[in-house]
Amino acid sequence: MAKPSANELQKAAEAVDLDGFDYEVTLETSAGPIRLMLDATNAPGHVRNLVALAENGFYDAGCFHRIIPGFMIQGGCPEGSGRGGPGYEIDAEFNDTPHEPGVLSMARTSDPNSAGSQFFICLEKVSHLDGQYTAFGRTADDASLQVVKAIGAVPTGAGDRPQQDVTITKVVVNKKAKA
Repeated sequence: MAKPSANELQKAAEAVDLDGFDYEVTLETSAGPIRLMLDATNAPGHVRNLVALAENGFYDAGCFHRIIPGFMIQGGCPEGSGRGGPGYEIDAEFNDTPHEPGVLSMARTSDPNSAGSQFFICLEKVSHLDGQYTAFGRTADDASLQVVKAIGAVPTGAGDRPQQDVTITKVVVNKKAKA
């Protein structure tokens, strides 16, 4: 099945209903499931983007291509190289969420408005990222944080690449109607 175009993904993101629903995603990984609660209050554009990418299968059959112990695990590159994206970029939504264990944030280049599909999940408190990267969710439970920490302990080689593949089989979107 062909992946949707950048234009189709952007239209799908615009259609994500943040007024009617709260969103959670489950990353089904080779190390176990990671449930993430998404924070549309502080970063609505990033939540819309991630939900649209996930609902369109963008992350399925992907991997965590970069692991830095004591810092973070990174995924979301369609090439698995750390250089790919969805074909568009989204603007930063810096907020007051601290980058602490289990926080989901968006990877980018040195340009603050260069995020696309790559995300990272913090392993420890990394205060120097606060206000510099868009935090837009966190692990939903301790079991999910333990999976993140297990991935963070995978041995790495050159370029912080895991020596053993850590795959993202599928990303499932769960939405709950707001009361």
